[in-house]
Amino acid sequence: MTPFTENVVEIIRSIPEGKVATYGQVARLAGSPRAARQVVRALQKHRLPWHRVINAKGQIALQDDESYHEQVLSLEAEGVEIGLNGVIDLERYQWKPVFPASDRT
Repeated sequence: MTPFTENVVEIIRSIPEGKVATYGQVARLAGSPRAARQVVRALQKHRLPWHRVINAKGQIALQDDESYHEQVLSLEAEGVEIGLNGVIDLERYQWKPVFPASDRT
């Protein structure tokens, strides 16, 4: 596993229940702001709370109905409200991690 992927895995595991992060946010925190697609790949390869990662518009990005509904149900079970068209209020639910100054920003 590359250092970037290791960071992605650690970050996604750190997203608390009831919060979401965007693919780009995870990529930035992992040290590569333009690597949102690599975040998607990491989600596909590792057992992670994948349902807590959404797109930058606050939307569930999954295209197939089964996975989309699984993500909706998983988030709702954690108390996240899903609006029309799978939109999540990022002001309310986006994870805002606080790392010590010596860690990632």
